[in-house]
Amino acid sequence: MIRPLRRYTLNDLLRLLILHVSVVGGHLAAGDEYESAIQPLIEQYCVKCHGGEKVKGEVDFTLINSEADLDSHFELWETVADVLAYDEMPPEEADERPSTDEAQQIVDWYEDRFVKSVKPRPGDFKPRRLSAPEYRNTLHSILGFDLEVAFIEAEQTTMESSLALKLLPTDPPGASGYINDTYAARLSSAIWEQYAYLADRGLQELFSGNRMQELESLVGVPFPTPFKIADFNASQAKTLLQNFSQKTYRRPVPRKNLKTILASIKGLTGEPLVEAVKIEMKALLVSPQFLYRGLLMESKPGQQQRVDNYELAERLSYFLWEDMPDEALLESARRGRLRKPDDLEKQIDRMLASPKAINLAESFAHQWLGLADIDNADSDVTKRDALRSQPLDFLNYLFTEDRPVMELLDSEVTFTNYITASFYPKDKDQLVKYIKPKGIERQLVPNQRIRLVHTEDRGGILTMPGILAMNRGPVLRGTWMLRNILGERLGEPPADIPAIKAALPDESLTFRQRFEQHRSDLTCARCHDRLDPLGFAMQVYDDAGAYKLDPNYKPPRRKTEHDDSAEALDASGQLPSGETFDDFEGLKAILVSTKRQDIIRNAVKQVMAYALCRKLEAYDTPTITEITEKIDETNGSWRDLFIEVALSLPFQETVTPYPQNDS
Repeated sequence: MIRPLRRYTLNDLLRLLILHVSVVGGHLAAGDEYESAIQPLIEQYCVKCHGGEKVKGEVDFTLINSEADLDSHFELWETVADVLAYDEMPPEEADERPSTDEAQQIVDWYEDRFVKSVKPRPGDFKPRRLSAPEYRNTLHSILGFDLEVAFIEAEQTTMESSLALKLLPTDPPGASGYINDTYAARLSSAIWEQYAYLADRGLQELFSGNRMQELESLVGVPFPTPFKIADFNASQAKTLLQNFSQKTYRRPVPRKNLKTILASIKGLTGEPLVEAVKIEMKALLVSPQFLYRGLLMESKPGQQQRVDNYELAERLSYFLWEDMPDEALLESARRGRLRKPDDLEKQIDRMLASPKAINLAESFAHQWLGLADIDNADSDVTKRDALRSQPLDFLNYLFTEDRPVMELLDSEVTFTNYITASFYPKDKDQLVKYIKPKGIERQLVPNQRIRLVHTEDRGGILTMPGILAMNRGPVLRGTWMLRNILGERLGEPPADIPAIKAALPDESLTFRQRFEQHRSDLTCARCHDRLDPLGFAMQVYDDAGAYKLDPNYKPPRRKTEHDDSAEALDASGQLPSGETFDDFEGLKAILVSTKRQDIIRNAVKQVMAYALCRKLEAYDTPTITEITEKIDETNGSWRDLFIEVALSLPFQETVTPYPQNDS
C-alpha cells in the first residue's frame, strides 16, 4: 500500500536533498523501476515545461534516457524531491497534477535509489592546477619572498601588491563553488607565458645580490663573508638544485630526475654556472609537477587506494594554508607519522596556530559567504575595509581558536575598530583609544577583540554590519541566509516576475504589506515562503547595518523604499517547517536549536568541498552525515571539523582511473 504523501520538515528535506545516487555498484532493479513506473509519470506531468525546447528552471528530463543518465543527473532529483516535498510542482494552474499516491511513488523511488543505496567511496583523481593564490603562496614559500608590484600607496587606500595575482587571470569557481577546484580550468599558452615571466622575475631577484639571505637559506649552508654571486661554486650549486627541486616537487625527487638536473652544471664555474642553475630552476618552476597538484602521487590505476604520504601532506597544507607543505609536514610524511590520527591531529593544531591559517578565513570563508560583495557596501575606502575585515577576523578566531561550529551564529566575541565601533555603543569602551596621526584624514587600522557584554542585538555573523550592508533588503538577506547558512537550494527567479508596485502618494502601506500583494502570485510565493520569514526578521537592521530598535537610532537621510521605519516594523514570521517567531531574536533561537543540524551539515559540506577541491558527489553523503552527527552530538568546534575532514575516506583515499588510450 502506498502511504499518503507526507509533509517534510525542513530538516527532513535537507537530509533528503543531500543524499544522492551512488555511482558505485549496480542499480539495475532501480533503473528498471524508473523506466517502467517513474519515467511515465515524469513524461505525463513534467516534460511539458521541463524538456526539449521548453526548459524552465534549467531542469530537462529529456536528458535522462539510460541507467548512466540517472547517475550523472542525480542533482536533478534533488530538485524533484524538493518541489514534491513542498507541493510546489507542477503548479496549481497546470492542466494535470499527480495524485498524492503518484507523488508519493516518486518520493519512495527517490528514497530507495538515492538514499538507501548510497555507498561511500573516494573521488576519482583529477589533476588540478594551482589556483592563483596557491601559486602566489607557493612561490613565496620556495623563494622566501613575494614578487611585488611597485607603487606608492596612500594611508587610506588598499591595493593588490602581489605581482602574481596582478598578472594571472582570476580563477573562476569550479563545480564545487571554490576557485581551488581548477580541474576544468586548463593551462593555456597565455597563462604559461605569465608563469614563465614570473619565474624569470623571481630568479632575477633571487640572484640580484639583494636577496643573499633567501639564497643562503635555499642553499642550506652559510656563505663565506664577504660573498658575491660571482663566487658561487659547483658544490653550492649542486646543493641549491637538490633543495630547490625537492621544494618544487613537494616531495623527494626521483634519483634519475635529479641526475638529469645536475648533469647540466657539470664542469661549469663563474657566470656560466649561475646561468645554468637559473635555467634549471626556471624549468622546475614552469614544470607540470610544480604547477599541478598530485601529478607525482604514487598510483595504482583502476584501484581505490590510500593517497601516499606526500600527497596527504600536500592535501592538508593547501586545505589549511592554501600553500605548500612546510619542512615539518614533509618530515612527518617522510617518517610515515602523518598516517597516525594522533600525529595528524598534532600537525593540524600546529598549522592552525600558524599565521598562514588566516587563509582559511581569507580564502575559504570569503568564498563560501560571498564576502567580496562587501566591497559594494560603501564608497568610503576605510569604512569598506573595516566592514570587510570584521567578519574575516571573526572567522579566523573561530577557525584557529577551537571555537564551536555554532558560534558562527551566536557569539559573545566580535572584532571592531574606531570605524565600526558605533555599531557597538555600549561595549566600545573596551577598545584602546584611537589617536589619529597628524596629517592623516582617515587611516586603516586593525580590529580589536571585544566581548559583547551590553550589546544584546549583536553576536555572530548574521548581525555584522558588513553582512547586512552587502545584503540590503529582505529578499537579499533571506536569500543569503537560505543559501549560505542553511545550505538550501534556491533557483534563480524567473525573468518575467513583476516588479513590486511603488507606494502611491496617499498610501500608508508598509513595504512588507505591499510585498504581500506581490507574492500573492503563486509563481512568486513558492520561493518567498522560504525567503521572506528570514529576510523580514533581519529588517530590524537598516541598510547600513544599524539596529533600528536602539533608543538612540538615527534613520539615514536617504531612506530606501524597502526600509520600513522602526515603528512600522513587522519582524515576525513562520518557516515552511512550521516554526513561528515574533522577532529576530526568536528566529535566531530557532536557527541555533531546531535548525542546528541543518547549519552544521551545510558547514561540513562547505569545508569538505573546499578541502577536496571538487564538487561533492553521491558517495560523499555517508561521510557528510557521519561528521555532521558527530559535530552536532559533541558541540564540536571548527578544529574538530577540520580534523574529521582530514581523517575522512574522501580526503585520505582516491581512485586513479586507467590512462586513456588516444589511439
